[in-house]
Amino acid sequence: MKAKVSLICTLFLFLSAFAFGQKKVTPKSIIQRSALISKYHDNKELSSMPKKELLELCIERASVITKTLPYVALATKPGVTLVDLGIPDEADYRKLLDTQEEATFSYLETTTNFQRKILPYADKNKLISAILFYENLLKSLHEFEEQ
Repeated sequence: MKAKVSLICTLFLFLSAFAFGQKKVTPKSIIQRSALISKYHDNKELSSMPKKELLELCIERASVITKTLPYVALATKPGVTLVDLGIPDEADYRKLLDTQEEATFSYLETTTNFQRKILPYADKNKLISAILFYENLLKSLHEFEEQ
């Protein structure tokens, strides 16, 4: 009987230590993983798309740029962490990164809402020009890092 009680107590001790033990914090990426586009387009391809698709592409590219530009001096692609850059993985820096991420999310939410209501009034050719501009900017950012 004593063996069972000892075994149960030991098991309970290990379970509580596991449940309340400090969890290892994995380094966060500076640029969100959603800051990627799957494909670049050319003028001919964009011209054949309906306006609704162009609106979504325009909004997506503006979002990716917003998630990338503040970090150009550090990185231009997702996956780079504070540790990769030699920045200590401490609570203060993680909190700064979390605060910046929340501010970016809030800004994008407001901007996307605005764009969904206003951009449908834009001329199709101007939407295409905006998408091409955004894509050229993103290409330049990726080339910038390779230098």
